[in-house]
Amino acid sequence: MGTRLRPLTNTRPKPILPVADKPCLGYLIDSFVRGGIEEIYLACGYKSQQLMDEIGDGSDRGISIKYSFEDEPRGTAGAIKLLEDKLDDIFVAANGDVFADIDLKKEIDVHIDNDADITLALTPVDNPWEFGTAVQDETGRIVKFLEKPKKEDVISNLINSGIYIVKKEMISYVPKDQEYDFSKDLVPLKTDEGFRIWGHRLDGIWLDVGRRSDVIKANLAIAGKMEGKNMAFITESKTHGVLYLGNNASLTFSEITDSSIMRRSAIVNSTVIRSVIMPGCIVDDSMIIDSVIGENAVIRRGSTIRNCIIGDGEIVPANSNLDGVGGS
Repeated sequence: MGTRLRPLTNTRPKPILPVADKPCLGYLIDSFVRGGIEEIYLACGYKSQQLMDEIGDGSDRGISIKYSFEDEPRGTAGAIKLLEDKLDDIFVAANGDVFADIDLKKEIDVHIDNDADITLALTPVDNPWEFGTAVQDETGRIVKFLEKPKKEDVISNLINSGIYIVKKEMISYVPKDQEYDFSKDLVPLKTDEGFRIWGHRLDGIWLDVGRRSDVIKANLAIAGKMEGKNMAFITESKTHGVLYLGNNASLTFSEITDSSIMRRSAIVNSTVIRSVIMPGCIVDDSMIIDSVIGENAVIRRGSTIRNCIIGDGEIVPANSNLDGVGGS
């Protein structure tokens, strides 16, 4: 449910948090489309109707998107077990709550070329103890896998990014009607049993969007590709670094550095640094630093906001001074 991103996830499921005016999950779906995937099933739980309304049926992307509903959490592998009769002999599975703009075709090729049972997309991180960690041999085969080890037990800085290519027969090892996970259960077990578990260093952008700082990083990561493509209005303002401006966003007598200002937001006589301003916001004569401002929020005159998440529709009173004191 993305508890570390509250209050933003109080009003929407985490996969549809906007990243440069597009649902976070949309980037992963587009990666699937570029990889040749024609049919996608999304396992839904929290606020599922909102997810369906935002993502749609896939017709705008030339594919089919269908939805599967869990009466209780079943884990990543358990959710796919419910769809076992609909799976191709080789299928792709992915965690839907990450930001991923990747080349999926390369991972599929690695899987097929090595006749793997499961192939994981791997990426290096600075905090591997928060993820599943993998050790590969010289061929790329995963010879050891440990899920969320203690810091002193970390075996590698290569972590499982939650994007899998899987032989359908592997789902026969997933028990019915219980919670069962790829990373916690299936992958470590089958690695230890000698199955052909492979790793592919992913090609593209991947972020675990679980914290405020991750939301900012995801927006800036995609901003370079999209800069200048939208119709924004800039009046007597200065911009620096990486910037995303959404359609009909406006900057008036303001200074913006390394930030994402989404559609219909108005920044007036303000300074915004390393922050994300979601659609429809008004920021008036204020300073926003290292923060995420939720959709349709209003920041009134004379306010300073640092290291904060402001919820959708919130009104910050004039002359407020809010500081999350460096929390991520």
